[in-house]
Amino acid sequence: MKNQIAILAGGMGTRLRERSGDLPKPMVPVLGKPVLHHQIELCRKHGFTHIALLVQHRHERISEYFGDGSAFGVRISYAIEDEPRGTSGALRDALPLLADRFLLLYGDTFMDVDLRKLWNAHAAAGAAGTLFLHPNDHPQDSDLVDIDADGTVRAILPYPHPDGREVRNLVNAALYVLDRAGLEDVTPAEGKADIAKHMFPRMLELGRRLHGYVTPEYIKDMGTPERLDKVERDFIAGLPERLSGRHLRSAVFLDRDGTINREVTHLSSPDQLELLPGAATAIRRLNRSGKLAVVVTNQPVVARGDVSFAGLDRIHARLESQLGTGGAFIDGLYLCPHHPDKGFPGEVAELKGPCSCRKPEPGLIDQACRDLSIGRQDSWMVGDTTSDVEAGRRAGVRTVLLRTGHAGGDAKHAVRPDYIAPDLADAVEWILDGHARLSRRMAPIAVEASRGRRLVLIGGLARAGKSYAAQVLKELLHALGRQAHTISLDGWLKPATERTEGTGVRDRFDLVAASSAIAAAAASGSRTVLSEPLYDRLARTAGPLHIEHSIGPDDVIIVEGVPALLIDTLRDLPTVLRVYVDVAPTTRQARLDKDYAWRGTPSSEQAATQAAREFDETPVVEPSRVFSDFVVEREVEGEE
Repeated sequence: MKNQIAILAGGMGTRLRERSGDLPKPMVPVLGKPVLHHQIELCRKHGFTHIALLVQHRHERISEYFGDGSAFGVRISYAIEDEPRGTSGALRDALPLLADRFLLLYGDTFMDVDLRKLWNAHAAAGAAGTLFLHPNDHPQDSDLVDIDADGTVRAILPYPHPDGREVRNLVNAALYVLDRAGLEDVTPAEGKADIAKHMFPRMLELGRRLHGYVTPEYIKDMGTPERLDKVERDFIAGLPERLSGRHLRSAVFLDRDGTINREVTHLSSPDQLELLPGAATAIRRLNRSGKLAVVVTNQPVVARGDVSFAGLDRIHARLESQLGTGGAFIDGLYLCPHHPDKGFPGEVAELKGPCSCRKPEPGLIDQACRDLSIGRQDSWMVGDTTSDVEAGRRAGVRTVLLRTGHAGGDAKHAVRPDYIAPDLADAVEWILDGHARLSRRMAPIAVEASRGRRLVLIGGLARAGKSYAAQVLKELLHALGRQAHTISLDGWLKPATERTEGTGVRDRFDLVAASSAIAAAAASGSRTVLSEPLYDRLARTAGPLHIEHSIGPDDVIIVEGVPALLIDTLRDLPTVLRVYVDVAPTTRQARLDKDYAWRGTPSSEQAATQAAREFDETPVVEPSRVFSDFVVEREVEGEE
């Protein structure tokens, strides 16, 4: 049997010489073992045991280490270059050793890739070659590949790129499946030639089909000291394992407009796209964590006739290019081009009407989960509208509503997000770090609440983090087998015109109505419905929408709000658990400042408003911690 694997192992490793001396590049150790050793183990793991090593510089060091491969559970043969011929030249000279179809690896890449799945994808594509493609954090100095919607390669775009080029961030990762037939025709018999720069473009010129295989699996060039260090850090942190697909991946699903880039009504040109401050940095954090960053966006501009699919591709090329400049990338982009309404000039008739992909329908998230092997338990939906929140709820992932873009002002759905954050950076901080920290703090409270408690009251000063604590407690109780409901007392805030700052915190709420509704639900021995008004923080009044909580007789009711521990009729119930949430004054002040800025409160009014609030709240609310069974001292994990 001829070899099914060819590994280009002739590199000198000039840029790594300070680390490796005169070792050939494939012998440079990664965590104490040559990178080529890692590759051969990967090949064997996926059932590829016939390997040809294409060697040149200090090749005896490689053959002394690996021999015929028997010690590694494989069969190795060697193709030795007398003179360097480049990657394509070395491959052409080694073709007699190779099977009719073979995998081609570069000896200076560290990878954790399902090689068998890649092999099968090539067979299904019916192409002459399949290129492993992935986004990376430095597309500006990488070879990029342009593919169509079916994955057919349209062009190879080698580095350096001309100024102004904006294409998808799909990097040629130097891992291929190739059919041997015809390869001699696309590489000269003498002289140097490169696979990406010469062989693939020549194949496209001849009309041979190349297929792009896009995957988030881990593969990195470790050809410089900096990249070698990064590979080792990634390995120790478990990044290759999280991206491998051996287990369901976790993802953060991101809306586009108003979440990543500034909201523009019916955005239809790349020139209109501008990233929000901090968006690229936030997405880069997701990339480094191993959580996939997947965009799910409604784009009715296509159905309206405002922009074509080709035009939308150019917009998304601009998006990926700008993110790439910021060292960030997205792992997938799913869009709905439909629009339910008719009557627009130039509209596309076949895209009009209802569909299963337009948010709040969960179709885009469902499709991404299937394509990218994403699990829902540890995944999130982040957006700026109630449609985003409702789509996440229907898809079974946690939700974060941002105060950028529409900030929930669309008010199309009576739904409360699990969490609210000022912007994408704060949301990512919460997702990656804050949620786990607060979950650890709330765990003892969840255990106690699960022991026959009917009502949990969570109080504290404004912006202490009560709503976050309530939602985390709800999640923990669900994990313990107890159904729970979160109720915000903000729904019973009196309209701004009916309350006066400085007259006492109790006077700002209709606590009689709130306590009556909550007490009735807590006392019910059968299933009952509690109607909670939804509060509009910008309008400073409860809007027309309500959340209807269907509460069973064994469910836990979690009530959060500034005066939660001040309502005697609830605080003294026999099955109540009382929790006080506190936070450092500097953190709370920063949150208040962000809140005032978001509401558009003039700076000249902020000091007076805050002074009145402090007069209302602090002397009354702070002493209520003495009524609590638990005090949660919070760090900077996010906003309330």
